[in-house]
Amino acid sequence: MTGTNDAATAGIDDLSFEQARDELGRVVAELEQGAPTLEQSLALWERGEALAARCEQWLMGAKQRLDAARDAAEGGEA
Repeated sequence: MTGTNDAATAGIDDLSFEQARDELGRVVAELEQGAPTLEQSLALWERGEALAARCEQWLMGAKQRLDAARDAAEGGEA
């Protein structure tokens, strides 16, 4: 089943936040409709988990940038 996981997560590291978010929405919608086989459902679930992790990476990076900018601004005012 390793091949399934590789296919399910292929290309995710190259996605922008918006691309990952939009694809995650499509994956969730497809899961809600029900995949024809258990294997397809598992592949969708794995891809959804990977997409959610990618979105979280983007959000954590944005938070770090905002924190750094805020710290720099506060340091300039002192």
